[in-house]
Amino acid sequence: MLEKYIEIISSSLSLKPWQVTNTIQLLDQDATVPFISRYRKEATGTLDEVQVLAVKEQYEKLKELVKRREAIIHSIDEQGKLTDDLRKKIENSWVLTELEDIYLPYKQKRKTRAIIAREKGLEPLADAIFKQQVKDVGLLAEKYLNDKVENTEEALQGARDIIAEWVNEDTRARESVRRLFERDAVISSKMVKGKETEGIKYKDYFDFSEPLKRCPSHRLLAMRRGEEEGFLRVSIDPEEDKAFEILEKQFMKARNDAAVQVQEALKDSYKRLLGPSIETEFKGFSKEKADEEAIMVFAENLRQLLLSSPLGQKNVLAIDPGFRTGCKVVCLDAQGNLVHNEAIYPHPPQNEGAMASKKITNLVSVYRIDAIAIGNGTASRETEQFINRVRFERDVQVFMVSEAGASIYSASSVAREEFPQYDVTVRGAVSIGRRLMDPLAELVKIDPKSIGVGQYQHDVDQGKLKKSLDHVVESCVNLVGVNLNTASKHLLTYVSGLGPTLAQNIVDYRTKNGAFKSRKELLKIPRLGDKAFEQCAGFLRIPNAENPLDNSAVHPESYHVAEHMAEDMQATIKDILKDESLRKKIDPKRYISDKIGLPTLNDILQELAKPGRDPRSIIKVFEFSNQVHSISDVKPGMILPGIVTNITNFGAFVDIGVKQDGLVHISQLADKFISNPADEVKLHQHVMVKVVEVDASRKRIQLTMKESELK
Repeated sequence: MLEKYIEIISSSLSLKPWQVTNTIQLLDQDATVPFISRYRKEATGTLDEVQVLAVKEQYEKLKELVKRREAIIHSIDEQGKLTDDLRKKIENSWVLTELEDIYLPYKQKRKTRAIIAREKGLEPLADAIFKQQVKDVGLLAEKYLNDKVENTEEALQGARDIIAEWVNEDTRARESVRRLFERDAVISSKMVKGKETEGIKYKDYFDFSEPLKRCPSHRLLAMRRGEEEGFLRVSIDPEEDKAFEILEKQFMKARNDAAVQVQEALKDSYKRLLGPSIETEFKGFSKEKADEEAIMVFAENLRQLLLSSPLGQKNVLAIDPGFRTGCKVVCLDAQGNLVHNEAIYPHPPQNEGAMASKKITNLVSVYRIDAIAIGNGTASRETEQFINRVRFERDVQVFMVSEAGASIYSASSVAREEFPQYDVTVRGAVSIGRRLMDPLAELVKIDPKSIGVGQYQHDVDQGKLKKSLDHVVESCVNLVGVNLNTASKHLLTYVSGLGPTLAQNIVDYRTKNGAFKSRKELLKIPRLGDKAFEQCAGFLRIPNAENPLDNSAVHPESYHVAEHMAEDMQATIKDILKDESLRKKIDPKRYISDKIGLPTLNDILQELAKPGRDPRSIIKVFEFSNQVHSISDVKPGMILPGIVTNITNFGAFVDIGVKQDGLVHISQLADKFISNPADEVKLHQHVMVKVVEVDASRKRIQLTMKESELK
């Protein structure tokens, strides 16, 4: 069985069989995707994380298919209908739709019209008609009249019902119609009568159709949502005549009375059974494909958001802005600990600007504040203007920070656990400040669906969405690495090989024994054995550790190699880290062995050059235009700075500082043709946009980024 898995996966992903074999072996040993891609490059032939994940997903799907196959064999065997040929046919099937087609005639059914006809004894009549060798079907039908069949028309109707079911269960017929759907199916939506006003937001789909294969995911998901909410009726089908033609070509054998009956049965089969069945399949397939595309967009946006530029360990003053209730202000030290909180009221109705200014000046001085983080929600622009008018005795950078999900965090059990003595307003402000310092460490505490970078995230398969987003979080956490002595339980949970229990055990150990001095100390953690240590150690960092390799991505299993390199240079690891000329003298090929190859050796040398380097870019200050503060200020023709806040398949949303993001449609992203917005823009990218159209009543702003328009 494993050989077949390897054959299918290697063919599907264009990988060598040995690469798939070794990757599967590692997965079966509970190795994580980040660990395999980072520390087992020789075994996999340097497969990256995306490739390893693809192998894992296909492997899991094939195992599920085999389970389904076994269940089908068991079901047919229980019915006493399993022949050697049928078993062989099932065991040789590696496509789920094909497998279900084979099983269809043996599936337990409710009482169908065909079953009722069989109970009336009409199956022999159906068989004779289906062969199309009978010239006078009426005469033949008379032989099947009994106390359950009153006349020949009833007999012929029953025979047609049986033939219709045979056609529906014919694997060749189903595959032919399936190919027709793939080629020619059209997705159509119609308004539900009487719902015109209530469902006005779906107006674009009140009378809409296009080829299914050209329907983008966002459009399909919008129609599906309209259907679920009761405003639209959505159908997927090709032209009926083409389907009839395909079925007639397969089943019509003569031109006589019997053939007329078969032709009628074929049409009935397609309209009542086969067509709706394949339509249901394609509704499922198209939804699955749309889900995958939407999840892919969400996952890429989340990755970019989690890998946003961090300010780093600086003293931060964070403000959660507000009008009537005031602005909640918190001061955080360089480790993100809350050291002070209070409220200021610089805006209407209180208008205590002078007092608020004095308080902020004092806080910046007392807590030696390096940067101010302002949440981008209500009163954000007004608060930014207020802060920019304040004069400080030290250099202070001012940043606007996305509030998306902050309210979710502040009311969560995670926030209550961190700050049991403070209310939601304080917790929200802390979250804003910490997001500036380290977006990754703070955002892992919030359900990704609440971060505001998705596309129809509530309409897609929630299980698949969670799995994908969890992988993205895990990938980002392990790419950046985690400070073992400052990381929260929630951040540690996503480290390769850990999880909630071990993460909590690490925090408990740290609280009791103080900071970790070496990675080896991890082995003292309750329930953290050799396997978990192998998986997690390389992704955990200990700044200022006695062994400098403990603050690098060099895995402890390779320390001896790095030490050997240093010895050969007649130096220490610390010398190698400091002296580039020493590193240049090291020839990695000298250290190749049966256990370690060039890919790992090159990784070690890269780490020795930049140990513990954060792969994220440096944060930049951004300022909105002073021309606009609300949507009423925005006029067509204006050229404004903005920040990309969300990327979808149909374009990018840009914050221009008026609380309502504008849309740069995919056609307006560049002067050239763009097939994927993510190829042109990145999340949190600073851009210049031109206002094309403003619809204040619908809160819609159309923007362009075409260079020809910005000149």
